[in-house]
Amino acid sequence: MAYPDDVLSEGEQVVLHRHPHWKMLLLPYLLLLVTLAGGIWLAILAQELSWATIAWIIIGAVALVVIVWGFLAPFVRWRTTHFIVTTDRVMFRMGVIKRTGIDIPLARISSVRFEHGLVDRIVGCGTLIIESSSQEPLEFDDIPNVEKVHTLLYREVNDNPYDDFGRAPREGDHPEPGRR
Repeated sequence: MAYPDDVLSEGEQVVLHRHPHWKMLLLPYLLLLVTLAGGIWLAILAQELSWATIAWIIIGAVALVVIVWGFLAPFVRWRTTHFIVTTDRVMFRMGVIKRTGIDIPLARISSVRFEHGLVDRIVGCGTLIIESSSQEPLEFDDIPNVEKVHTLLYREVNDNPYDDFGRAPREGDHPEPGRR
């Protein structure tokens, strides 16, 4: 079984499974390109030196550290971050070595809202804010298609208009009081 299927309870189904938006990888990719270009340029300059082999080893070691720290770590962090909506809860998981996560039962969610600025609107992502009945609001940054996720989550939370009344609809019930 693939993640998150192996952590679902009986009868629970995944409605949405997303990683953060690719925008969070823009700076790491830029750093990768600058590091590779700078390393190649320095290696070309160093080839005329009498100690060129040592210079190449130093350039390669520095480039490797920068690439691992500035590109590989953010890429692994992005790949191992999951935002999941199921029929029963919202799950957020992140990390490889130190794994952290939070589960919010849909029944505990009191409001769902989103925010996105100009750059977020251009690339198609935003921040999803979930308020549960007894906690501070939780913010999930860089959610792709945040408006659609907001709508989907709102529908999952409010899938039955009679949930608040604690009873199933009876024949003759009307969706709006006073209307026939």
